[in-house]
Amino acid sequence: MTELRRTPLYANHVALHARMVDFAGWDMPVSYPAGVIAEHLATRRGAGLFDVSHMGRFTVRGAGSLAFLQHVLTNNAEALAAGQAQYTVIPNHSGGAIDDAYLYRFVSDEYMLVVNAVNRQKDWEHLLTFLTLGPEPFRDAPPDPETGPAAGRGGDARLPLTEVVACREIRSSSDAAFPDVVLADRSDELAMLSLQGPSSQAILEGLLEDGELPEPRRNALGVATLAGTRASIARTGYTGEPLCFELFLDAGAAPAVWDRLVAAGATPAGLGARDTLRLEAGLPLYGHEAGIDLEGNEIPIMASPLASFAVSFSPPKGPFVGRTALERQHAAYRKILAADYSSRADLPRLVRTVAVIGRGVARAEAPVLKDDRLVGRVTSGTMVPYWKSVGEGLDFRLTDESELRPICLALLDCDIVGGEHITVDVRGKQVEAVVVPYHLRGNAPPFARPIIYAPRLEL
Repeated sequence: MTELRRTPLYANHVALHARMVDFAGWDMPVSYPAGVIAEHLATRRGAGLFDVSHMGRFTVRGAGSLAFLQHVLTNNAEALAAGQAQYTVIPNHSGGAIDDAYLYRFVSDEYMLVVNAVNRQKDWEHLLTFLTLGPEPFRDAPPDPETGPAAGRGGDARLPLTEVVACREIRSSSDAAFPDVVLADRSDELAMLSLQGPSSQAILEGLLEDGELPEPRRNALGVATLAGTRASIARTGYTGEPLCFELFLDAGAAPAVWDRLVAAGATPAGLGARDTLRLEAGLPLYGHEAGIDLEGNEIPIMASPLASFAVSFSPPKGPFVGRTALERQHAAYRKILAADYSSRADLPRLVRTVAVIGRGVARAEAPVLKDDRLVGRVTSGTMVPYWKSVGEGLDFRLTDESELRPICLALLDCDIVGGEHITVDVRGKQVEAVVVPYHLRGNAPPFARPIIYAPRLEL
């Protein structure tokens, strides 16, 4: 039996009596004694603190780094100035996602790519294949064994590399497709903490000793000293909170910083609350809303609502892996918006936000029907808590009451549109549901606001 890996914060979790579970080979906290609901609500009202050190952290530097990233990622890395980050996807040639990721540029001469824990090794090996190709890289199709970069070398496209095994650092050779690229896996050297919620900024400001927090806008980056530790800080997160921070710091310093954040008022939160928060925010999870669907088909990247933020066809981007397929998907999506489904073969289903209005909880894999016709399946679903509120606009405030509501994300036929009523098969019972624009809005800081479905009354 393989021993589970532990993050630098394992002892902190045990001291807080966290319930630990196996997640992608890591011994991770799923919840603390107060439970998932309390952690979810604490994040929405105050600040939730998450250990996300199990995620992969790759750095890319060298003269060829930008060309390499432009080729292997879907977003336009050239648009990133130092101090900026962007959501992106690692695509395959058919327009599916090998993984979704975040690209950070804290300093001008280095990028950091954060990937999902479950895909860390797969992503690493995939990226390495592009550093071992010859000087004529294939652009948007797999290499032809007769004419591609492996031709004349017995089918082996690999070229000499310099490897430093201790920190998994690879430098591409001078005659590779992307020369002078240094790819390093720094996942074990760096810890990663996520502090999310309306109180998160005040908590960090209270521990700030040198430097400043990033500018108050999404995806802004900065470097500062917190609680005696130098940290790279990003205004990013996976909860839908308008006030959100992710911290990258030396692994050895992470336990003390965690304790200081908790002492300052942050609520420790586990994987359970992280999942309900991201579901409420309508954010995709690889293996559910991206990757391979429940019927064994590849989910097109453009099926996700976030694809508009993650895929660029701008001229500086140039050719990249999967571009041809993604352009077809994009063209199909534009037609779908105009109620033209003639290109549905390129984009047969879309990830939709669904509010369950009948009695029942929609779980992943549940069939979704329209007029007794199967139109898709639930990809993620559960009951999520929310704070009840009063007032509107500047008078908005949260009360001390909370409730639960059933919500889900579903991969549905592309002709199922917003506002359409559907049914979810919950253990053989047909439960009414409706396709909605979103479950949560985070465009009015400091609070993210739950959007509760309210049917229009017939006059």
